[in-house]
Amino acid sequence: MNTIVLNQSNILAGSNNSTLVYNFPTSVRFDNHQIAVQSVNMYYSWTNINSTSLKNNTFSFTWVVGTTTTTYTVVIPNGLYEIADINNFLQFTFIQKGMYLINTTGQYVYYAEFLVNPNTYAVNIITYPVPTSLPTGWTSPVANAQTGAVAFPGFPTQNFNPLITIPANFSLIVGYATNFATSQNTGVNTILTYTSSISPQIQPNPTALMTISNISNEYSSPSSVIHSVVPDVGFGELIKSVPNEYVFCRLLKGTISSLFVRFVGQDANNLNILDPNMSIILLIRETPKSER
Repeated sequence: MNTIVLNQSNILAGSNNSTLVYNFPTSVRFDNHQIAVQSVNMYYSWTNINSTSLKNNTFSFTWVVGTTTTTYTVVIPNGLYEIADINNFLQFTFIQKGMYLINTTGQYVYYAEFLVNPNTYAVNIITYPVPTSLPTGWTSPVANAQTGAVAFPGFPTQNFNPLITIPANFSLIVGYATNFATSQNTGVNTILTYTSSISPQIQPNPTALMTISNISNEYSSPSSVIHSVVPDVGFGELIKSVPNEYVFCRLLKGTISSLFVRFVGQDANNLNILDPNMSIILLIRETPKSER
């Protein structure tokens, strides 16, 4: 039985750390050989929001100044996010645009938020009416060239609630139908609460499927899947994936010079892995005569 070890040095450039290549010192011929995973150590760092494979990094909101309604697109940087992080980024966007007020105790008041509802396994979207004038004792942000602060853009002529629109793909993260939109609620002056209609999938790829070139796993689709890495730790923590027993897959007959290892998601697309630190140990053996 022979051992192959792959690590960060084997990562293929430009693959978002999802593809590793092992180059044999010389070409190797496999006639009756099998391969199995001994262990995988890697950090739980594949993104749940990105602009490439998942295309789920945007949503939008509308804001009214006077009688003019403008729609703004929120673009979330590629990364790992909980619902609270998404809400924080929405609030950060409001700050960047000056779309908040400051109450009598100095707290920033935002007019839309995403909240986890653990009792119903859902995500609530809550929108609040924007006033038509500055409440007594409150202040509005003013422009400051030194700090980069942006002034409040102005009040509407009628109360309105920010209208949040949830596009495809991002809709799965928060559990709403594609293109779901909240109400602008013009002139009504009430708080609106919405609850996701499907189970939120905060991590579209709850496991990382590991594939190896030059194998034939006839019971798997795609046939190159040999192992699944289940993140039983928190984001950014080390996953130690060790099979209870070795599952050997048949290597295709022929002469090869390299083996490629890929980590893919549920849709068979390469994962976007942030942390390249990983260690993979593979075992190669001759197929037992009883299995040939």
